[in-house]
Amino acid sequence: MSREIGLLRHGKSDWAAGSETDHERPLTDRGVEGARLMGRFLREIGRAPDQVFTSSAVRARTTAELAVAAGQWDCPIEVTRVLYVTEPEQVFELLRGLDQDLHRVLLVGHNPAWEDMLAALVGGGRFKMPTASLAWIDLSSDGWPKCGPGAGILRWLVTPKVLKNLS
Repeated sequence: MSREIGLLRHGKSDWAAGSETDHERPLTDRGVEGARLMGRFLREIGRAPDQVFTSSAVRARTTAELAVAAGQWDCPIEVTRVLYVTEPEQVFELLRGLDQDLHRVLLVGHNPAWEDMLAALVGGGRFKMPTASLAWIDLSSDGWPKCGPGAGILRWLVTPKVLKNLS
């Protein structure tokens, strides 16, 4: 059975919020709307995830929670610091350890890690992932245990700006 990965970059964060650390920075109103928009979009196209994994940073966790609520997905959210500051190999390790019953997962994280991860998954290239953008990747039939560089095919990359223009 095929496997699918969504890479969702967190929504626009509020640099002026006065957060003590980068990890605690919240979303702006635009970031909240972007997260909700992506949740509804995945529901409308029939791509609700089986599970969501999110960075432990406030802006990523909030993005994940808002997307799940807006999309009305019935799936758990797992918070992991591994996705906060990460390299592709760390994300591949997480994916390789997934339960074989999971077919579609959404990972919520940050740049430049997500642009690097997308390039690694599809075997190269340069990608731009603005805030709240979402890349969708199909994995080869080998599934989670064989997930690594070049194992995926980019199906699409969409931004909130594109979706708003379509409405």
